Amino acid sequence: MKILYAPASPYSAKVRMAARYCGLEAQSVAVDTNADPAELVDANPLGKIPTLIDGDTAVYDSRTIMQFLDRKSGKKLYPRNAGKRTEAEVMEALCDGITDCLLAMVYENRFRPLEKMHQPWLDRQWSKIERSLDYLNDNLPRTTKKLHGGHFALASLIGYLALRFDGQWERGRPKLKNWPGKFSKFFPEYDEYKSKG
Repeated sequence: MKILYAPASPYSAKVRMAARYCGLEAQSVAVDTNADPAELVDANPLGKIPTLIDGDTAVYDSRTIMQFLDRKSGKKLYPRNAGKRTEAEVMEALCDGITDCLLAMVYENRFRPLEKMHQPWLDRQWSKIERSLDYLNDNLPRTTKKLHGGHFALASLIGYLALRFDGQWERGRPKLKNWPGKFSKFFPEYDEYKSKG
C-alpha cells in the first residue's frame, strides 16, 4: 500500500498519521501535483492528493481514505458506537472544512494577481475560520489513547495553521493552541507528519 502525498498537504498528513496509528504499512510517495505525474493521474483522474493505492485499488479524497483505513484495520479509526462515531465524523468534517477555507486563502494569494483579488471573499473565508476555531477551542474532543479520525483531522489542521498562519490564529484560543501537546502524548510521531513547506 502506498500514499501519494505532498509535504505541505494537511489532508496528506491526516491520512498518513491515521495509517500509522492503525498499524498499516503504507509507503509515502511525494508527488508534484502541478506536474501531473503518471502514477498519480493514472490512479486518480483528478490528479489530487492524497491518493492511496492498494494493489489495483485507488482511493482518493482524504475522508474516503480514512474510511478505507478504518475498514482495512478492523475498525481501529472510528468508534463502534453510532453516536460517538458521528461525533468523530462531524469533528473531522469541521476540521476539514476549516482547512478548505485556509487553502482557498492560500491559493487566492498565491495564484491570483493582486489587482484581481477580492478582499471581501478573503474576509469571508477568515470569518468562517475564526468562528470555527473559537468553536473548537470551546469544544475540543476528549483526547485519550483511543484516537479517532477527528483527532487526526484536528492535528493536521493545527499543523497547517502553524505552517501557513503562524501568529494569526492563536490569540484567545489557549486550549486549541496547547492541544497538540496532549495529542502528542498519545501519538508521539506527530512531528514527523506536520505539514512542511
